[in-house]
Amino acid sequence: MARYTGADCKLCRREKMKLFLKGSKCEGPKCPIEIRPYPPGEHGRGRPKETEYLLQLREKQKARRIYGVLEKQFHNYYVEANRQGGKTGENLLSLLERRLDNVVYRAGFAKSRDAARQLIRHGHFMVNGTKVDIPSFLVSEADIVAVRAKSLEMTPFVVARAEAGERQVPAWLGVVTEGAMRILVHSLPVRQQIDAPVQEQLIVELYSK
Repeated sequence: MARYTGADCKLCRREKMKLFLKGSKCEGPKCPIEIRPYPPGEHGRGRPKETEYLLQLREKQKARRIYGVLEKQFHNYYVEANRQGGKTGENLLSLLERRLDNVVYRAGFAKSRDAARQLIRHGHFMVNGTKVDIPSFLVSEADIVAVRAKSLEMTPFVVARAEAGERQVPAWLGVVTEGAMRILVHSLPVRQQIDAPVQEQLIVELYSK
């Protein structure tokens, strides 16, 4: 499965904002963007002309990097969002939020989406009683995501239970950490419940050209 294997902190610096790709490291003083708050590379400190196209491109790249999605897959999400009724941009964000790796991260069961992807690939989660090891799996309303019983005493999940409640869980999810660790998908996410710092209309304008 293709995935980005470069330095996550360079992605944050390129977008000139914290994308919280490295979990707790992003919240500390050693976060690279705190030390070098400009894009990486030889010309990182320059000021390129901010054209309309550049603003749209940067917004699309930011969304891709927040959710850890490669270009082709992101375009496929856009095509599906455009096919659905309603606002394409909001549909796009809803699809990205419904990814299993994002659900695990939002519920507080992993420090980052990268960590969530690794736990999922290693087979530690079940959806409606069936093991799912595909991070891009899209959850649906009333789905139940649970940590497998034999995985509950692994360090990441012990830590997640100890830190339960420290991270705000979006209203469209319900989380149980006592005993069995479960996530109930109350409903599909709507734009008001998605706190991703993305201007989705710019992405729609980019793909509409």
